[in-house]
Amino acid sequence: MEVSIKISGQAVPVEVTVEICEYLDQAEHKVENLAHEQRRHWDRREFDEYIVAREGCCYSETPEQWLCRKETLQEIMSVLESCTKIQRQRFLLFAMHGLSYSAIGKLCNCSKSAVQDSIEAVRNKCRNFFAYPPYGKEFSG
Repeated sequence: MEVSIKISGQAVPVEVTVEICEYLDQAEHKVENLAHEQRRHWDRREFDEYIVAREGCCYSETPEQWLCRKETLQEIMSVLESCTKIQRQRFLLFAMHGLSYSAIGKLCNCSKSAVQDSIEAVRNKCRNFFAYPPYGKEFSG
């Protein structure tokens, strides 16, 4: 899809994916809603703090930040796909669900050290991937 973005005061047509176009559209609606609430407040009409809080915080990241976050997530998922099923399962139980090594060991019928080894293996793969990415650019953040 093609959208128009203002750069240095000039409208420049840019080709973007449908996802980005939808994100920009949603963000525009949120900004409009927030502007309406602020205008109501300035006019000394009823001020809905819930809407301002909800609308104002939902889209605090820019489209560039959103895209970078999405790309990073895809890179992390590709690293996880390179791990064994057991390593991936143990890592996700630890990272996503906050389980301890011993709790994961009980769930998976293995020792605490086996869980630790699996999680460290995934961490090392992530470190190596971001230190020496396949696309040639080192990670600086």
